[in-house]
Amino acid sequence: MKCPRCESTLYRKNGRRNDKQNYLCKNCGKQFLEPTFSPLPETDLIANSNSHSQLSINEASELASVKKLSEEQFTDKSLNSFSSILTEKLLQTILSPDWLESAAFNQLSQNIWQKTENKHQLQTGISLLLLDAENLKLDINSELFLASICEYPLKVKIAFANWKNSSIGKQDVELYNRGYQLIHVPGGKDGADAKMIASGARILQSYPAVKEILVCSGDGILIHLCNELQNQGLIVYWVRRQGQSLHVENRNTGKLAHYSITIATEVPSLELVIEQIQDLIKNEQNSINTRLHSLATIADLFAERCNIDTNYYQRQPEIEEIVSLPQQLSTKAIKEEAQENLTPIYDQETLDKFLLKIIQDVQMNSPKTKLSVSKLGTEIQKITGKSPNSIVKKLKLGSNFTKYLQSSSVFTLKQSGKEYEVIPLFLE
Repeated sequence: MKCPRCESTLYRKNGRRNDKQNYLCKNCGKQFLEPTFSPLPETDLIANSNSHSQLSINEASELASVKKLSEEQFTDKSLNSFSSILTEKLLQTILSPDWLESAAFNQLSQNIWQKTENKHQLQTGISLLLLDAENLKLDINSELFLASICEYPLKVKIAFANWKNSSIGKQDVELYNRGYQLIHVPGGKDGADAKMIASGARILQSYPAVKEILVCSGDGILIHLCNELQNQGLIVYWVRRQGQSLHVENRNTGKLAHYSITIATEVPSLELVIEQIQDLIKNEQNSINTRLHSLATIADLFAERCNIDTNYYQRQPEIEEIVSLPQQLSTKAIKEEAQENLTPIYDQETLDKFLLKIIQDVQMNSPKTKLSVSKLGTEIQKITGKSPNSIVKKLKLGSNFTKYLQSSSVFTLKQSGKEYEVIPLFLE
């Protein structure tokens, strides 16, 4: 016999009602009468129940159908059929839209998911971060860098501080929004460090899936926590700030990593920097070689084009002499020819003759060209390879070329904008 409400078999006798034994359920407290198996109609079953053990229509129907069967009829086949009916009704209830949208189903799903997640974490492992917020501030970029160092996913982040301290500002709000658990400590020296050591030493009891732990604080006292966590078999990273960089030390291997806070990037090692420089040099050499190859190709095409033009001009003798002469004479040949025809400059007279010759040649080639002092000096340097000032000083004719022309009896200077035009006196 079972309780009609909770189907519990734990009950006790509780007096008699209408010459029938009354029972009290120890599990839910419901009172009910001992059922009789006389073939009573459905209405009689409901009427004979008292106010404490009143049956629903469905329960009364099922109970009536059971009472109609004699004890000899309860064979294995009938029991299996009855179980199938109950199972079908139970599945219909569980899979109904009302049940799937109910709070009970939502709670059941969360419990199942949490148990599955915990089992998965125990199998794969997680990383955990302990932060002394009074000693070290971690922005989101620094946190992502620390997470990239770990081999296991960073799932738990705990920050310790006196959150009433005004010097922290709104750091508690920022950390909370980033998923940190905030643990408050009262004011006092090394309060956060002491709480970190106390909580960290038993971290495996609260988080048995932890494989790696980041201890973020520059206080030297936390080396005791690092040692204790190592003794528990954890991989420990000690994170400290040095200037504008984070110094991350793997306490198990001694390997160091550095992160620049100002530029939000990892500081590479010396070996990596050398390797990157070598790659840049190699890439630049390849780029130069490619451009040189392209330039050589263009030069070959240009040379081929020139040969075609030369052949074209060879079929027109009257133009060949005019066009081909500048192509055949290089600047070096012109300079050598001028030096061969040049009289050595020993005194003022030879210098004046030399200057007059240059002026005449320029005017013959370009009559409208005005020869300034600077242009004349450029022509002198092209032909002699010496600056006009050095020639004037060597002949002791003045301190510079301009003053020599101003004092000369052969040349005169005429203002032309910001320049002085050189004019021989016989042309005035």
